[in-house]
Amino acid sequence: MSIKNLYIHYPMIGVAEGCSGEVGMASVGGSVRSCTCSPSSSFFLRKAPSPVRFKLKFRFKINALFGDWGLGNRKNSLSFSSNHQNQFTFSLTDTDTVRVSVLSSISDVSAKEWDACAVDATGPNSFNPFLSHAFLSALEHSASAVRETGWMPHHIVAKDQTNNILAVVPLYLKTHSYGEFVFDHSWANAYHSYGYKYYPKLQSCVPFTPVTGSRILLRNTSFKDQIFDIIVSAMKDITANSQLSSLHVTFPSETEWLKLTQKGFLPRIGMQYHWKNRNYRSFDDFLMDMKQSKRKNIRQERKKISAQNLIMKRLRGHEIKARHWDSFYTFYRNTTDNKWGTAHLTREFFHELGSKMGDNVLLVVAEEGDELVAGALNLIGGDTLFGRLWGCLPRSYYPSLHFEACYYQAIEAAIELNLKKVEAGAQGEHKIQRGYLPVTTYSCHYLIDEEFREAIQDFLEREASQVKLVIKLLHDSGPFKEGIV
Repeated sequence: MSIKNLYIHYPMIGVAEGCSGEVGMASVGGSVRSCTCSPSSSFFLRKAPSPVRFKLKFRFKINALFGDWGLGNRKNSLSFSSNHQNQFTFSLTDTDTVRVSVLSSISDVSAKEWDACAVDATGPNSFNPFLSHAFLSALEHSASAVRETGWMPHHIVAKDQTNNILAVVPLYLKTHSYGEFVFDHSWANAYHSYGYKYYPKLQSCVPFTPVTGSRILLRNTSFKDQIFDIIVSAMKDITANSQLSSLHVTFPSETEWLKLTQKGFLPRIGMQYHWKNRNYRSFDDFLMDMKQSKRKNIRQERKKISAQNLIMKRLRGHEIKARHWDSFYTFYRNTTDNKWGTAHLTREFFHELGSKMGDNVLLVVAEEGDELVAGALNLIGGDTLFGRLWGCLPRSYYPSLHFEACYYQAIEAAIELNLKKVEAGAQGEHKIQRGYLPVTTYSCHYLIDEEFREAIQDFLEREASQVKLVIKLLHDSGPFKEGIV
């Protein structure tokens, strides 16, 4: 029996100033916002990632040729095929059964039936727009999340004997790990190095969207806990029968995360930055809770906007015209071209989003004279404002505009709309001094191979202890006055 060492690298490590360097934080998310302002942060220093060592035991020697499935490919269309079963029947009682099916398009479910599951799962007061049929179908219809981009819809639908939908799950068969914001590229590299194929894999998520929410969307029935168990069993069966490496559930609710952990999924935690509305009546009311130095800095940054002759506007629903979406797509492409080189979302996606989601869309724009020069896209939920995308004109630089458009305008909107919080996505410790504090996010991972599972479990346990410590450090050195929680 040979023993080999598996190295799993942390993509990014942030180290608190004054620490010994032993305190590291694995990169546990991503943000589709990027800042062109080059914000500085005194709290974090970048350090080169150091490897974390794990041991894998193999009982046989592997000789393999590696194809595109090994490390993932987001350019080639998904050509995976299998003979796995696409429909399962489970007994609910002695006389009642539940049929679980796999669908290749969200269009195979009516918007009314899908949204009924989504609303029941979150509650009407906590409506999550990213779980809506409108948002998910916009991704598919605009060719953003489709087979050709490595996102093959594999949505789960559970029905009773009279064809009533009891639950739905957004699920995708993926050929890569892009657009997920829970990083497992090092896992894929490890599989590849041992001659295993990591891709394709199954992923339950909202594509390109690091927003927490239920993933198994259940109708409110007296037997919904049983339906949950049935769906989890079905997803495991699909993974095993299709000879896939793994099944991942990213950004589920904490309740789902705990349940899935009890069912054999490996738990993982991450971190994002959220702003909390403490019953503020105005932006100045919020500022009074900040430490004096932070309050002064924010006021100075906001003054720079008018000094540059920029006008900020918040547009909703019918106020957002086609020209706004065309301009915003230019801003979005400027961000993606500068930061990543690949735009996941098409121009058609933004037009369809505006058409389908109406007043749930909030577009913050900056105007210089008659010209749109920057924008930030937000979605409005039942109790939360979700900040998503940001961009500005190519080859343009406006000091502090990123902070104004993405963070301060979002706070003002949340106060105006009486929303409980603003979710500003992951990464970007510069958000802290502007009132956004770290919160825990969750993901679950079901791996078929036991030896890889053991190695990754050890990695996740170490990673979790570091993430928890960093969250505590960030809270302890937060921007608010003492006693503000």
